Amino acid sequence: MTMIQGTMWPERASVSIRHVHSLIRKCWDVLQARRDRRRLRGTLSGLSDRELMDIGTTRGEIDYVASNCDLDPRNIVRHSRGAARPTSLR
Repeated sequence: MTMIQGTMWPERASVSIRHVHSLIRKCWDVLQARRDRRRLRGTLSGLSDRELMDIGTTRGEIDYVASNCDLDPRNIVRHSRGAARPTSLR
């Protein structure tokens, strides 16, 4: 019986370490995303109103764009990669 308990302990410890590693990784990813949003917000704030108009946004939308950078309402990223082009462009 001592043998069984001895073999189970390392498994529990390794699962625990994986959970801790996963938690640390998630926290790191959240901090990196926050840093990227702050950097994007700063970059967009440094643009002139004319430059913001050229990219299709306004000064009042900077916070929204920086917070939702994974959204692409105009499908610009998808078009630039060549997927899902309108039939008139093919």
